[in-house]
Amino acid sequence: MKRIALFLVTNIAVMLVLSIVLSVLGLDRFLTANGIDYQTLLGFSLVVGFGGSIFSLLISKRMAKWSTGARVIDGSENSTEYWLVQTVHKLADKAGIGHPEVAVYEGAPNAFATGAFKNSALVAVSTGLLQSMSREEVEAVLGHEIGHVSNGDMITLALIQGVVNTFVIFLSRVIGFFVDKVVFKTERGVGMGYYITSFVCQILLGILASMIVAWFSRRREFRADAASAHLLGTPTPMVKALSRLGGLEPGALPQSMAASGITDKGGFMALFSTHPPIEARIAALTNRAQ
Repeated sequence: MKRIALFLVTNIAVMLVLSIVLSVLGLDRFLTANGIDYQTLLGFSLVVGFGGSIFSLLISKRMAKWSTGARVIDGSENSTEYWLVQTVHKLADKAGIGHPEVAVYEGAPNAFATGAFKNSALVAVSTGLLQSMSREEVEAVLGHEIGHVSNGDMITLALIQGVVNTFVIFLSRVIGFFVDKVVFKTERGVGMGYYITSFVCQILLGILASMIVAWFSRRREFRADAASAHLLGTPTPMVKALSRLGGLEPGALPQSMAASGITDKGGFMALFSTHPPIEARIAALTNRAQ
């Protein structure tokens, strides 16, 4: 999903900047003559790990608007956008959250919600979605996005990302130190073995961590679908919306959906998908109706 990809890229960039700044300020002194000061390393890992994810969360709305070219609307533009704003506000009232900003952007069928706080979120809808779906189906998609906001999914995602960041930074340094001493036989201080191993481990552990984040993202999609069904009083509109998305291109998922993390691929690559297969989401909603 584009907003999740932006969140992750920003998170990585902030982590790198924080690591450099803390090193320049001498706050990364976890390597001592006697080995690793684990308490200092843990503090360093927490600051860098959570710093990246929290900062990414705080600027998520601005980054989403910038990356999609979304324009915020108030409903005075035309009848369609008036209906869109009123529907988002109605669903937000039902969910018990503040009215989000509503935006429209040019693009293939898609929608997203983002923001650091439940009562000041952003819900954006593409022109492709408005043109290709009925109002009932669009309302179901909006209910799904409001579900993300009311469930606090972006906040939870940031916390999970902060935890996995912390473990990645901490474990990569510990493994690097161990390999440097045992394999490369460095006796005093640390050698290139430490830096090379730490770098490689941070990449490999980061890949494993991304699987955890993707797993959570898939779980939250089911919850957001259920939220849509609850807000609309029936899962049928969301089932119709998902079915329409799945049928936009016979035999395969549309490119816009694949780019958003929705995939029909199985096997290993499915572990990195941020969305479950549409068939699985429809089945979950159908079971809910039954």
